[in-house]
Amino acid sequence: MLKVDLNSDLGESFGRYTLGMDEQVLKVISSANVACGFHASDPAVMEKTVKLAKASGVAVGAHPGFPDLMGFGRRNMAISPDEARAYTLYQLGALYAFLKPLGMEMQHVKPHGAFYNMAAKDYDLAKAICQAVKDFDPNLVLLGLSGSQHIRAAEDVGLKAVSEVFADRAYEEDGTLVNRKKSGAVITDEDEAIRRVVRMVKEGRVAAITGRDIPIRAESICVHGDGEKALLFAQRIRAAMEAENVLVAPMK
Repeated sequence: MLKVDLNSDLGESFGRYTLGMDEQVLKVISSANVACGFHASDPAVMEKTVKLAKASGVAVGAHPGFPDLMGFGRRNMAISPDEARAYTLYQLGALYAFLKPLGMEMQHVKPHGAFYNMAAKDYDLAKAICQAVKDFDPNLVLLGLSGSQHIRAAEDVGLKAVSEVFADRAYEEDGTLVNRKKSGAVITDEDEAIRRVVRMVKEGRVAAITGRDIPIRAESICVHGDGEKALLFAQRIRAAMEAENVLVAPMK
């Protein structure tokens, strides 16, 4: 039986500002990527999200990003590998502070936004992030873009790497995500998203934005928690996987 993880980026509210439908999404997914305070979230939101995940039986991972609350971590920053490692370690420690009192383990680490996309192409940046993850806990899983430098770097430093695909994002021919500033970068038609996900999981292929088929490895499916159709996507993807006899389960 095929197995796939279904993950979502959660805990991205901040203070009085609420983003996403975390409680409802947690009832559908198998893994949660919890924001760690740099691109989104705050201590109270982090603690609440971790508690909700535990109550839902969902595995928790850290979602470290650039220190850019105003830009939601989606703006590129020029940082050194040493800074990338420090940023990652700092955020893993912050999330762990809320996991430990609840007797919960951290399952994985998935960088956020520009941090993720830059590391997908920049091996030195990716390796710095992966080294921080290994130094923190070598048993953690690195969740990265299928076919990216992040997967290569994780394997090079000795981490388990899980290849991620996106239900609601378009791909370039090189396997990278289409920049959000481009038309068609975000897929809002849920029927199209479902068809694409089923094909990625079962056939290992997806149509790039140019129309050309490219190979892809789908071990975990991401639904962005801040998307307006996040809950609907998650529900329909889970139902589609079950209909295709694909088991939805955490990475470990």
